[in-house]
Amino acid sequence: MKGSVITGAILGALSVALGAFGAHALKGVLDAYGESIWDTAVQYQMFHSAGIVLAGILMHPKLLGDSAPLKWAFFAMAFGILFFSGSLYVLAVSGIRTLGAITPIGGVLFVVGWILLAIGAGKGKVY
Repeated sequence: MKGSVITGAILGALSVALGAFGAHALKGVLDAYGESIWDTAVQYQMFHSAGIVLAGILMHPKLLGDSAPLKWAFFAMAFGILFFSGSLYVLAVSGIRTLGAITPIGGVLFVVGWILLAIGAGKGKVY
């Protein structure tokens, strides 16, 4: 539980930092297409960082409790960030378009993560 909240918070902070980096340090370096890709990566990283924090909070013993679906939701979203946002960050900076083939893996992991979050919430104990 605690690890999920901490990981989500760190990934959220990193999202803000990467957003600022893209807006300032990469201004003039990236073309409009690269900026759009960077912004998408930052946005999805932030959304799923919040999802990771939510999964961690729901794992609290006084809420839904520690459950396998919530743990797997955490892992799916964390690896989704790595594959989806990570590949987009590198694509935006490098222009290597073949990295776009990795991005959908992260997207699928995001969908799986949210479904697992819903399953975990449905199976959890409500006090």
